[in-house]
Parts: sequence; structure tokens; C-alpha cells
Amino acid sequence: MSDLIIIGSGPGGYRTAEYAARKGLSVTIFEENEAGGTCLNCGCIPTKTLCHEAEVADLLKGAGVNVIDFPDIQARKEKVITQLRSGVETLLGSNNISFVHGHATLQDAHTVTANGETYSAKNIIIATGSHAKMLPIEGIDQENVMTSTELLNINEVPQRLCIVGAGVIGMEMASVFNSFGSEVTVIEFLKECLPMLDSDIAKRLRQTISKQGVNFFMQSGVKRINGNTVFFERKGKEEQVEADMILIATGRGANVDGLGLENVGVTFSAKGIDVDNHMQTNIPGIYAIGDVNARMMLAHAATFQGFRAVNHILGYEDQINLDIMPSAIFTKPEAASVGLSEDQCKEKGLSFICKKGFYRANGKALAMDDTDGMLKLMAAEDGKILGCHVFGAHAADIVQEVSVLMCKGATVQELAQMVHIHPTLGEILQDTALSF
Repeated sequence: MSDLIIIGSGPGGYRTAEYAARKGLSVTIFEENEAGGTCLNCGCIPTKTLCHEAEVADLLKGAGVNVIDFPDIQARKEKVITQLRSGVETLLGSNNISFVHGHATLQDAHTVTANGETYSAKNIIIATGSHAKMLPIEGIDQENVMTSTELLNINEVPQRLCIVGAGVIGMEMASVFNSFGSEVTVIEFLKECLPMLDSDIAKRLRQTISKQGVNFFMQSGVKRINGNTVFFERKGKEEQVEADMILIATGRGANVDGLGLENVGVTFSAKGIDVDNHMQTNIPGIYAIGDVNARMMLAHAATFQGFRAVNHILGYEDQINLDIMPSAIFTKPEAASVGLSEDQCKEKGLSFICKKGFYRANGKALAMDDTDGMLKLMAAEDGKILGCHVFGAHAADIVQEVSVLMCKGATVQELAQMVHIHPTLGEILQDTALSF
């Protein structure tokens, strides 16, 4: 019997396994597909590799070189995936960890079966991730209609790409394939893209990407797909767009089917598995982390939820603040956020102050020729930082600094007095704090 069984080897699974093993627990981890899960094999890592290649392509265009070697780009993407997967496999072969390739099904609160064998443990962590959700649209089963998984593995850049959905995946793919030379159209049902972002930031980011050549149809609903034609309704009228490839990027659903949750009585729905603040389900000793509990569909959220679960198993009270969860969107320019947006502060009826900082006033941004960007910093009347939402070059790095400060309960007054290197984009943040 192991101390811990983990089902799924994505960032939540494999990093939790490594963490638990370092804490002295014996771990058996199961994976029915490739080690590393969705993030490494067909999600974060390949997408961010293409984002980098798109950035390189834009730099070359700026220098007058307009050549896209897509097979070479795809080969590099596969090399990155293979290298990282090998690293995960090595980690999962280390001391105190047993890696089993197969589909695990719960039998009771301490037992799973896989490949016809039975395995037992004192505790079980479910980390099975999520899958792309497909809408009930006529024609969605056509060969040229795909999820991001299939789009990441295409052999050539489509001349015309239609993306249904302007969330993180949709916006990143729109930015990437626009840089690769596709004629990109995005159709979104909501009023604005990226609903998790401050609406002002999201609107400005969309306008910037639109100026780069991406065509957006907001508040539009796709009705059907017929061959290369996507029919959608906008302002009560039917319109259409032609595309060689159609990406469905309308969110993700938790992987709860086939786990045997019913066998044990674990409470769940199509949305995900219900957990408490320790990531424990209604069945003592069974935990669920990452996308499968649908609390926060981010790889780093899965990892730290896993740490929390292990700490609870060990009876250790940690200082992890899962309410302060930074996130980033790697468009061009990128965007990132942590904490409350201005919209959310207003919705909650908070007494707060919001200040803006602009890239165009920053020396490093001017030197980089990346002046299109804005930062919004929200603080309570006592100066405590409530949130920061940014779009512009290295937005994720700026937001990460704010995330650290928020975890320590810092104020904008304290931030204003912290020396920042000159010239850096980080000065946009400090200058904004000085304006309070």
C-alpha cells in the first residue's frame, strides 16, 4: 500500500507527486496518456512555443524578412515537448514514486484499478484535468473544425482561420496565426474578450490586436458551419465568414467521466468535483486538484492546490494563498492580472482607488518600441493593494511582482518606496503607485 495515489500526471499531478515524495510519502501516480498531461503535450507548452515563434516572426518582419518556415516551427515545438516530457518521466521514476501507465478507476476510498491490477493507498488525489468543450452547432463535426489540440498539430498555416471564442485560447491563437500570416476572424458571443480581465484592459488589448489585422465580431453567436462557411448572428442579422480552418475555443470541461466517482460517492457535476479549501472531497482521504475541480483552470493553480492537499494529508498548515492567483494571456502584446479588477471592485461596492500607468511614458518601452500598453492598479483607501491588470510587453512579469506584494499584504505606499531598476518596464508599476 502506498501513502498516496495520484490520478493524472499534468502539472498538478507530477509536481504534487514530487512534492509528496520529498516530504517522505510513497506515491503511485497513474497516467493514461503522455506524462505531463494536457499542459505539456497539447496545451500551455506547445502554445507558448508557438507564441515565441510568432514573436520572432514579427521581429523578422520588422527587419524586412517575411519568411515563415512552419515545418521548422512545428519541429522545434515537438523538440521542446519531448525534452520536457523526458524530464517529467525521469522525475516520476525517482525515489518514492511509482509511475503506472494506464487508466485508473476508483473502487473505494483507498483503492483503484488499472490494467487489471489493484492498487491501494491511504489517500487519493484526482488530477485528471479537462478537455475542450464543443458547442452543439450544426456542422461542428467537419474535418476542418477542430480544438486547439488539433490546431497545434497542423502541417501548414491556414490562409483563413476562424476562431469561435475570445477567451485565453482563442485570443492566443488569433495573435499567433495572425503573425504567421493567416487571415484571422474571431467570433465571440460576449460583449468583450477575456472576461476575467478588467474590461478596460480587455477592450484596449482587443483593439490593439485588431489593428494588427485580426477581425473581431463581438456579441455574435455561431449558428451553423457548412464546409468553409461559418454562419453567425449579429445584431439580429445573419452574417457569414469564409475559413479554411475553424477553431472552437469555447472553454473547457472537467474530466470526471470514467473515474468511478459514483462507486465511492464523491460529489461532482459536469462542472467538476466539489472540494473544500483543503481540496478534499466529501469523502475523507480523496482530494481533487486542478481543472477537474473547476475552481481555477490554471496549471500553476493545480500545482499549488496539490501542495495544499499534501500539506493537509501531513497535518501541516501552510501559508499558500489560493485567493491571490496571477494569470497571463500570451498574446502580442501579452496581458496579465492578479486580484480584483476595477469592475469587480465596483460590483462588490468597495471603497477603492484606481490609478493607471501607460507604457508610452516609460523609457524602456520606448527603447523596445513597445509603447502600446496600460496598467491599472487598484487599492483600498488604506493603500492595501487589491489588484493589478495589465496589457503590454512583459505584463506577466509585472503582475508577478504585484502578486508577491499582495501575498505579503503590501500597500501602494510601500510599493512606491521600493527602488526599481532604471530603465525597466517595472517602473510603470512604481510610477503608478507614486500617483496614489
